[in-house]
Amino acid sequence: MKRLGLVTAVASLGAGLLAGVPASAAVTAAPSIKWGKCEVSGPDDPMNQAECAQVPVPLDHGKPNGRKISIAISRIKATDRANYQGVLLINPGGPGGSGLAYSAGLARWLAGVGHAGTAARYDIIGFDPRGVGASRPAISCDPGYFTPVRPDYNVTTAAQEKVWLDKSKSYADACARKYGWMLPHMRTTDAARDMDVIRRALGKDKISFYGFSYGTYLGATYGTLFPKRVKRMVLDGNVNPKEVWYEAQLSQDVAFERNMKLWWRWIAKYDSLYHLGTTQDAVEKKYYAIRAAAKKKPIGGQVGPSELDDIMLTAGYSTGWYELLATALSNWATEQDPELLLALVNPGGEDNDFAVYNAVQAADAKWPAKWSTWHNDAVRTYQKARFVTWGNVWFNAPIHFWKVKGGPALKLNGKGMPGVLLVQSELDGATPYQGGLEMHKVLPSSRLVVELGGKTHSNTLNGNACLDDKVAAYLNNGALPASKNGPDAYCKAVPELNDPDPTAARTMAATPVPGKDLPVGIR
Repeated sequence: MKRLGLVTAVASLGAGLLAGVPASAAVTAAPSIKWGKCEVSGPDDPMNQAECAQVPVPLDHGKPNGRKISIAISRIKATDRANYQGVLLINPGGPGGSGLAYSAGLARWLAGVGHAGTAARYDIIGFDPRGVGASRPAISCDPGYFTPVRPDYNVTTAAQEKVWLDKSKSYADACARKYGWMLPHMRTTDAARDMDVIRRALGKDKISFYGFSYGTYLGATYGTLFPKRVKRMVLDGNVNPKEVWYEAQLSQDVAFERNMKLWWRWIAKYDSLYHLGTTQDAVEKKYYAIRAAAKKKPIGGQVGPSELDDIMLTAGYSTGWYELLATALSNWATEQDPELLLALVNPGGEDNDFAVYNAVQAADAKWPAKWSTWHNDAVRTYQKARFVTWGNVWFNAPIHFWKVKGGPALKLNGKGMPGVLLVQSELDGATPYQGGLEMHKVLPSSRLVVELGGKTHSNTLNGNACLDDKVAAYLNNGALPASKNGPDAYCKAVPELNDPDPTAARTMAATPVPGKDLPVGIR
């Protein structure tokens, strides 16, 4: 739906194509799983507690006996066998986000918000969707694509626009050369069918699922294709099924503009600390002055205007980044100290994330065929959403040149699914609020919980007990809020998290959740 290429990269969503294979299509025998140790970074890595495996799946699910690829999975086994609830798959978003470490991550986050007992009831399964991370192959088209310093996102002339168009076409061409055989099989429906192979390999009749951001679309796609295979499903930060995918990034531009202004207002409130301006307008003006100077002379030789936008956009995702990013900006503005900004810049990019993001979104749905449509929509949207509009265009622009033309998008249908728990923050930038309302409509068995005033994207398991307790109750025994006309339940955003006070001692850790709060695609 939108883009961000930064301390990881942001972007648009993706829609699923049925690929002409009915859910009842013949399949091969379930593959066996050979569990082993996970590759970990050190003795304190939580993945030391997990086990990992590769699950072979058909490249083309319409040809189940044809060429195979493999999906990397991990498992944290249930310890409360008396209350065992089965397997729980988790996806962090993207498309392109790696979920392998999320088996251990989900167990840790549930414990961190007081619900270790919930995690203990499940075999928690993390996985890297096809083309991602430790799955084989992992797609990478141009590892140097995000190397600083890149051209300014905000183009003002045809010549500047052509530079980005040429760069985008070059990327799409590289993907076609390296992975042309795989690109037609990168739809969300392909990933959903991979999940069902994982289910069968685990020997389960049903699975539960926890999806963040784009993961909500993946979960809803799985439920549409395999409604009788779903036990429970939590979808947090919901994709708008009416906007898959081109329209989604336009909505995202406007939502992020609002959230950046909220952050600038917050900085102004603490001008005694940051010295960037005493009003929202003053801080915004200061930011664009710093940006203009970075265009003439990149900060530390690494942070030009596009890199600066990418770094700061993270504040539009999560209030947990407010203080760190304000400090980084202040250090440079007041002391010419670039150290923190340089630590946040993405020197080599996350090309696997970016490649899969483009591959999925391009295959999932139709995008405008004429570049003039993209251009005119960007010019129009920029008038009300200056911060990220053009950056979002260039994050998605390779899709314009993609060799695989996608669509039509899968029509989501919750018929036959059990009760689903939807959670939506009211001021979510990456997946704007309307997405929760629309997902609620297409999944009739769902219940929607809204976090009033919440500014953080996909904000469950982050310290709001009202939200987290509802998630735990549902995962424990299927308990859902009573159905109402519209959202079914409300939780107020937690002030200490939603509007952190950098001058106060912490009673809550308003810190980002690694991976879940970093923008990769729409996650």
